[in-house]
Amino acid sequence: MKLLELVQLKLVTSLKDKDLLELADYTSEEVQGLLDLAMKLKVITKEGSCPPLLEGKTLGMIFEKNSTRTRISFEVGMNQLGGKGMYMNTRDLQIGRGESIHDTGHVLSGYLDGIMIRANSHEMVKELAEHASIPVINGLTDLTHPCQALADLETIAEEKSELKGLKLAYIGDGNNVAHSLVVACAHVGIDVVVATPKNYEPKEEFMKKAAEIALQNGSTVAHTYDPVEAAKDADVIYTDVWTSMGQEEEAAKRLQDFKGYQINDALVAHAKSDYMFLHCLPAHREEEVATSVIDGPNSFIFQQAENRLHAQKAVLASILGE
Repeated sequence: MKLLELVQLKLVTSLKDKDLLELADYTSEEVQGLLDLAMKLKVITKEGSCPPLLEGKTLGMIFEKNSTRTRISFEVGMNQLGGKGMYMNTRDLQIGRGESIHDTGHVLSGYLDGIMIRANSHEMVKELAEHASIPVINGLTDLTHPCQALADLETIAEEKSELKGLKLAYIGDGNNVAHSLVVACAHVGIDVVVATPKNYEPKEEFMKKAAEIALQNGSTVAHTYDPVEAAKDADVIYTDVWTSMGQEEEAAKRLQDFKGYQINDALVAHAKSDYMFLHCLPAHREEEVATSVIDGPNSFIFQQAENRLHAQKAVLASILGE
């Protein structure tokens, strides 16, 4: 019997033709369904049995920002599912010369089956979704990074099996990655503590929404300014760069403000001995994380990066599939 017959693929049918702008728009059941599907798709893909669930479908991929993981994982994911990913840089589109989002959304809807966009402005992506009659998937904005958070959950689930009751410490900048991560953790019952310097806290709207979701799933969401408090007894320690794309002018100030927040051997000593270290990449070794940690035995960063491919295939198959 073929592996595909043994692994029952269950698409999250409630997501068909639905946008993915942020995970707060999805139910906990939908997030768990995507997670289950992603892990099954990973198994069958590695066995060479990935079904052509998106045969004949084309995903337009719009990029305002440079990309390694997002571009390659979406394009390869579409190929593995039997479809096609079409790369489009905004400098090459009329949108880069002033064509309105309204017109762009309507035009692309006549050509494509879906749009993935990696953009500077979350509001622009929301506007595109409003005017496009095809699904829009957020590949990253200034506010959220939902596909990354799904890959993060997949990575944790592969290593820890049971997610509910785990503690995740996010230590660093309260940015777009943090916003999606706290919501994702809340959906699956992971207790999450975010530790940031003052003036770098995650936006209250995301912390509040995550807390509401967590309450339904028996978990907690908290913020602290103390990285040791966050790391204490953590099952997972997560960080991101201190200076994201577009913040280069703030780099010197941020280096000063984030002193004491580096993930190093002294800090991870407060976590559980079998803790997982995660980072969405790209990383600045010896800045937000010590080389001994990111390249150490508790680091799962490359498994995490690979899982972008499979988590996004779950999203694509559920949203664009029949």
